[in-house]
Amino acid sequence: MKKLIALLLALTLLAGLAACGAKTEPATPEETTPAEETVQPEQAEDPEQPDETPEPEAAEPETPEEPAAPETVTFTDDCGRTVELPASITRIVPTGGLAQIALFANAPEMFVGLATDWSDAAKEYIPAEYQDLPVLGALYGSADLNLEELAVADPQVIIDLGEAKKSIVEDMDDMQTQTSIPSIHIEATLATMPDAYRRLGALLGKEERAEQIAAFCERIYARTVSIMEQVGENKVTALYVVGDKGLNVIANGSFHAEVFDLLTENVAVVENPAGKGSGNEVTMEQIALWDPEFVVFGPDSIYDTVTETDTWKDMTAITNGNYVEVPYGPDNWMGMPPSVQRYLSMIWLTAVLYPDYCDYDVKAEVKECYELLYSAELTDEQYTALTESAFLPTE
Repeated sequence: MKKLIALLLALTLLAGLAACGAKTEPATPEETTPAEETVQPEQAEDPEQPDETPEPEAAEPETPEEPAAPETVTFTDDCGRTVELPASITRIVPTGGLAQIALFANAPEMFVGLATDWSDAAKEYIPAEYQDLPVLGALYGSADLNLEELAVADPQVIIDLGEAKKSIVEDMDDMQTQTSIPSIHIEATLATMPDAYRRLGALLGKEERAEQIAAFCERIYARTVSIMEQVGENKVTALYVVGDKGLNVIANGSFHAEVFDLLTENVAVVENPAGKGSGNEVTMEQIALWDPEFVVFGPDSIYDTVTETDTWKDMTAITNGNYVEVPYGPDNWMGMPPSVQRYLSMIWLTAVLYPDYCDYDVKAEVKECYELLYSAELTDEQYTALTESAFLPTE
């Protein structure tokens, strides 16, 4: 009997232990619901509660890559040639003195060489940082272009400005072939100089500066043409004499006589007008026959001694004191070379010849021109020295 009771107690104890073990066994992952994810029934059933489940972020659209800037552009110059040029130009050289003056006004910092060296007179006005550039020579005039020095300077483009000579296409093609450097021509006469600067400005990325110069040239040229229309048939008969012997004249109809022909009745009519700054050589007898009302002497001519020279001293212009000398510095205001500095002569000589038609301030406009062309602040003392012999004596 006692054995039976003991057996029943043992079985009861084992059953209790088994029940406890069943209650403490860990639940499988599928049966586990984390406390933070438990949804309260009243909240889940409330339609006014916002859905706090975050929306998936939209993928940002990919930014398309910008096309690379072109390395070269095509340019059609004023003699009809299409030339491939760098899209960004920072290094240039001129073909000669005319181009040098015009380009220097627009982009002096781009020069890697000069066609002609600055004269001692020019260095008074040209900023010092541009005075020691290498001299590479010229395509025209002296025709002393140094190809080896040009290669060392490594310009991106060679630029010619001015009158389109009959051989201009061949000249530009030959230049480009010899140097392997793109070479272009831009026409630049008195009437087209503003357009030339606008083309240069667009080509070199110097539009603002180019527009300042173009607007100045347009204003001076338009005013001069207007004055001469008022003068009409009352133009002064005149002669422009150059050279230290006083026997060379700038002939009517030549490119170098553009300003002089506009302002005067140029009596130097010859059979073959020279296309260079030294003009046409004539005889003293021919000059006496022309016997003009007014004479303009070029720099370093015979201005200082003309009243002591036979034949000259008896001419009408000299007897009446109607003669002047062209200012020089940095360049000859009348030309030689016939570049953008000739607008100075339209300011100055128009006022000398036709004072009754000119109500502008010559000195102020000359100073403005020097700032535009040479980046020079012309002083009153410099202006006085430049124009010492450029005006008629005042009574």
